[in-house]
Parts: sequence; structure tokens; C-alpha cells
Amino acid sequence: MAFVSGSFLVFLFLVFAAYFLTPKKYQWVTLLLASYIFYAFSGLKLLFFLVLTTIVTFMTGRLLGSVNQQTSQYLAAQKKSLSREEKKEYKNKQTTKKRRILFCAVLVNLGILIFLKYFNFLAGNVNSVISLLGSNAKIPVLNLLLPLGISFYTLQSIAYVVDVYRGKYEPDGNLAKFALFMSYFPQIVQGPIARYDQLAHQLYESHKFEYYRVTQGAQLILWGFIKKLVIADRLAVIVNPIFDNYQNYGGFLLFIAAAGYGFQVYADFSGGMDIARGVSQILGIDLVLNFERPYFARSLAEFWRRWHITLGSWMKDYVFYPLSLSKQFSKLGKATRKVLGNYIGKKLPTFLSMFIVFMLVGVWHGSSWKYVGYGLWNAVIIVSSILLEPFYITVAQKFKVNTECFGWRFFQMVRTFLICSFGRFFSRGLSFLVAVDMIKRTFTEFNPWVLFDGTLLDLGLSIYNILVLIFMIIVMLIVGNLQEKGIHIRETIAKQNLYFRWMIYLGALVLVLVFGIYGPGYSATEFIYQQF
Repeated sequence: MAFVSGSFLVFLFLVFAAYFLTPKKYQWVTLLLASYIFYAFSGLKLLFFLVLTTIVTFMTGRLLGSVNQQTSQYLAAQKKSLSREEKKEYKNKQTTKKRRILFCAVLVNLGILIFLKYFNFLAGNVNSVISLLGSNAKIPVLNLLLPLGISFYTLQSIAYVVDVYRGKYEPDGNLAKFALFMSYFPQIVQGPIARYDQLAHQLYESHKFEYYRVTQGAQLILWGFIKKLVIADRLAVIVNPIFDNYQNYGGFLLFIAAAGYGFQVYADFSGGMDIARGVSQILGIDLVLNFERPYFARSLAEFWRRWHITLGSWMKDYVFYPLSLSKQFSKLGKATRKVLGNYIGKKLPTFLSMFIVFMLVGVWHGSSWKYVGYGLWNAVIIVSSILLEPFYITVAQKFKVNTECFGWRFFQMVRTFLICSFGRFFSRGLSFLVAVDMIKRTFTEFNPWVLFDGTLLDLGLSIYNILVLIFMIIVMLIVGNLQEKGIHIRETIAKQNLYFRWMIYLGALVLVLVFGIYGPGYSATEFIYQQF
């Protein structure tokens, strides 16, 4: 059931009605039923994996909580009789027990994800190696279905068990309520990846109908629909044929496709987040921010702090810091400082952690070498920028560059956009080698005259639709710029008189109905991040 489908709107209406008519004590039950019904539309058989992950995660949390409680009670009871060494030995023993429990849970949940999402990719690469060795043996390729949102709820489950392991909060004691946390339908499709302490209590609490929250949420939903149907799906008409038949196009059109895909995924992903947050706001639930105008970033590192914020914070908390602060990486840092000097040697463990993180981010996006390339592209540029930062500062000081003026900030944003656009060749290209070829052809087959010879009109959009597209991209960027300046647009609209407010609401609705890409000849595509 796509977020932008008519069936989803009907589903939403029924959910809202049922939720606010349900006695407040049992509203969470309504949400749980709605979430499982929504998920069932993707395939009843796929519910098995969600249920399995939920049960494994819940039981793991209970076991870890039991060990934590046992440890605290024992140490409190034996406070006076145990020596410092005995206390330390007991704690180490309990920690080992918790690590084993944690390892088993992560192995099961992550194992399900790896098997379903990456088995065929791994099998294909192993088969290629076997063929090179001259053998006819092959690992069979399986017909596997990828459950909806598995990449998101798997990471959410791992975050929960690790946080319980660390003693951040007590484990949930109600399996049904925990099932709601794992399956909450607005965010299971493409995030955000919620932490238990951010979301669970909101899901379990009762919420009353509030007109203000309804109007605020409806605005977000409409804005999400505009981004998806008017901008993203219109861009897809241009982007898809170029990427799918790249041999037929010159370098300038290839770059247009990459930049266009950048805006497509920007509108698509942020539009999906707006719909999820809007639906949740109507229900009285505030989802964590997952997208904060990344194309206003002044560096690639800042871009990733703004893009898919919850994935970045997950990688930081559960991969980057555990690696970079580990004993092994600390020893590596000491060893490399002796060889490479303090500046590079000290940073090497951090750089290595970054490479691992971005490799995982790349692979998380899909089971293909092109996504590995996407991760490496980002890692190399970010690490290079850190290493060259002293040089940049020296040059700026020597030539007296005003790094705080608008012109410099704008240059940095354009530079970041261009870097991201070239990275899109890897994330959208047909393969890793195709992405490399497309980048090469962008420079060797530069042909800007295609803007004037009618080639763009052959891709599927009329001049009228191209003008609509350009105008709406500009509007999207203007809205983003106002938000960057601290202007809260929805709150500003809410302060206007009744007639003006409803003129805006109806105008947005008409915009979707008139300019949205759907109907005969088109099909509303699924959200791009839903595929991950």
C-alpha cells in the first residue's frame, strides 16, 4: 500500500476515526492492529519475519534486563563482604553473559537481513570466483522476497538490545506493546529509525483529538504529496530513461540525469518523511527529525549530518564510536603515530572507522558493488577534506577569502551539490563499472547544445511539464531556505485568518490533483528508500 495511493488515504481515514473513537486506554491496540494490517498488504507471508524479529528482540531485552537486575541486587547485597577484585570478577562474568545473549540476538536479526537481502549477491560473487578457478560448481541463486522495511526495523531492533545491554533503559515488559514499537506503520516503510526512548512512550500513551495538530499534520502530508507526485515522479520521467540507456546519451545529459536524480531522491525521501511525520502528528506522536535540508550543506560531511539523520546517528553510536574507541584501534593509533607522525597517525583509526561506516552505509542501500562504490566515494572525499583542511585554511588566509560572506557559502553549497551529484552515478547507475563509465563520459563527451536541440523533449516530458518541474524545484528550495533562516512556515500559516489558511490548503490540494504525475500512462512509483 503506497503512501501516495488512494487506498492509503482511505486507510488513513479509517485509522484516524478508529483511533480517536477508541477508549484512550486502548488506543495503542488500535495502532498495533492498524500497523499489522498495513504490513499485511505487502504480503501475509512476510509478516513472519517481522514477528520473528520482534519476539527475538523482546526476549533478548528481557534476558539482558534480568542479568542487569541480578547484577545490581547481588552487588547491593554483598556490598560489604566482597573485595574490589571479587566485585570486578563478578561484573566481568555478568558482562560476558550479557555479551553472549547480545551476540545471539544480533546474529539472528542481522542474519535474517543478510540472508534475505545479500545471499544472492554473495552467491553471485562466489560463483564468479569459482568460474575463474575453472570449476563448474555453483551456489544456487534463490528466489527470495525482501520484507517491507526489513533494513529499518532490523537496525531499530539492534539499537534496542544494545541500549538495554548498556543499561540505558529498562526492557519493555509487554510483548504486544513492543510489537507496536517495532511495526508502527508510518515509519516502518523508510524510517526514521527510532530509538526506544524516543518513540515507545508516545505510542503507548493516550492522545486526544486536537484540531491544531490535525491541521499541522495535514499540511505536512500535503507537502509530502507535492514533493513526491509533482517533483520526484516528474523527475523520474527524465532520469530513468537516461540511466537505463546511458549509452545513447552524451556527457551533459548524463550529468543532468545525475543532478536530476539528486533532486528526485531529495524530494522523494523528504516527501516520505513529511507524510510519516504528518500522519504521526495527527495521531499525537512526534517522530524524530530525519531530514534537514541537506542541499544547504556546505560540505559532504555536513550533508550526511542532514541526510537520513537517524541512519547516521545509528552508525555513529553503534559502529563508529565502538570501533574508533576500542582497544584495538587505540593500539593502532599509537603504532601509526610512530610511523606517520601525530597529525595523520592520530587520525588514522578515525579514518578507518569512517571507511567502515561508509562501506556499511553503501551496502545498506543495496546488494551490489555499485553501492560499495557509493560508500567509498563518500568516505574518500570526507577523509581527503579532513586531511587537506589545514591547506584550505592557509590558502583562504593568504588570499584573504571572506569565508563568512554569502558568495563563499553559496560556492560551498554548489560544490557539495556537485560532489553529491557525481556520487549519484554509483547509487543510481546500473552497475559499478557503468557508474565509472558515466562519470568518464560526463567529461569526455560534453555536449551542452542538447539543451536547445529538443533532445530533452524526447525523454517524456513536454516543455510545459519541464517548466512546472523547474518552478516547483525552485519553490522547494525557497521553502528550504526560509526554514534555514528559522522561519516556521506551518506555524506562520496557522496564524493567518481562516479564509487565507484554507486558500493555502485547497491550493496545495489542487496542485497535487492537477500537477501530480499519476493516471493513464503513469503509475505512482514506490518511494526510493522503500527499496532499501
